[in-house]
Amino acid sequence: MEILHTDDGKKGEFRAVEGKTEAGLMTYVWAGEDKFIIDHTIGNPAFKGIGTQLLEKAVGFARKKGVKILPLCPFAKKMMERNESMHDVMA
Repeated sequence: MEILHTDDGKKGEFRAVEGKTEAGLMTYVWAGEDKFIIDHTIGNPAFKGIGTQLLEKAVGFARKKGVKILPLCPFAKKMMERNESMHDVMA
């Protein structure tokens, strides 16, 4: 499984792929220079837990950049609220 990250300075995505099969996608938009908004997450049902893996990549990216995440996507919001280890990057 490979998780690819793209970011054009306005928006970005984390895309999980297994060979030629898309396993999941998480998209975000920048809200200023210090925060991004996760607005959508979708996972292929054949890849259990892929949403969590995508969120972990997003959290790692936020920590590396020293920015916060505003999770408007219901999945990301629920998971970040439940997982105290992610609260440091939650806006």
